[in-house]
Amino acid sequence: MNEKQLYIIRHGETDFNRKGIVQGRGMDTALNATGREQAAAFYAAYRHIPFDQVYTSALVRTAQTVQSFIEAGLPVQKMAGLDEFNWGLFEGRAFGEFHQDYNRLVHSWKQGEYATSPPQGESPLEVAARQKPVIQLLENNPAKTLLVCMHGRAMRLLLCLLLGRPYAEMDQFEHSNLSLYQLSYSAGQWTLLKANDTAHLSLL
Repeated sequence: MNEKQLYIIRHGETDFNRKGIVQGRGMDTALNATGREQAAAFYAAYRHIPFDQVYTSALVRTAQTVQSFIEAGLPVQKMAGLDEFNWGLFEGRAFGEFHQDYNRLVHSWKQGEYATSPPQGESPLEVAARQKPVIQLLENNPAKTLLVCMHGRAMRLLLCLLLGRPYAEMDQFEHSNLSLYQLSYSAGQWTLLKANDTAHLSLL
């Protein structure tokens, strides 16, 4: 069986990222100047990879991050299953305003309480339910080299699903804006090749 290559990146920086404001699924923010520079740096470093298909979330910051690949002719598909967690009432607020509530929430997830959600937001179980069809599509796509652009917390959960890790371990998958995770898929199994790689940003 031929091996499939999957490149998963987090979107570039937004003003909300810089200010420490929670975005989530309900905040359709755009890249700032730094985010656009990060996107250009990733394109310069990876334009030689023979990607067959690019997938983004339904939020504009992911489409903007891979816009150069799209302009170069790569087919793109937006998938709401790749959207960020819905952080509910936390969205649009500075992290410092509710960090204790956030820490309790993350602690509950580490204890296996995956049905727990932020107020009026999504739980890991709910996000996983919309990510699983995406994984089936990735695995069944006959293309060999795929690029996915998505969001930090959602990416952590997706990596748990791909690698068969419990959701309680999702915080082990660190990330920053425009960081890369690379995986291979062969004989029905995903293998992690690169984690939180930012070498392409070294000249910024």
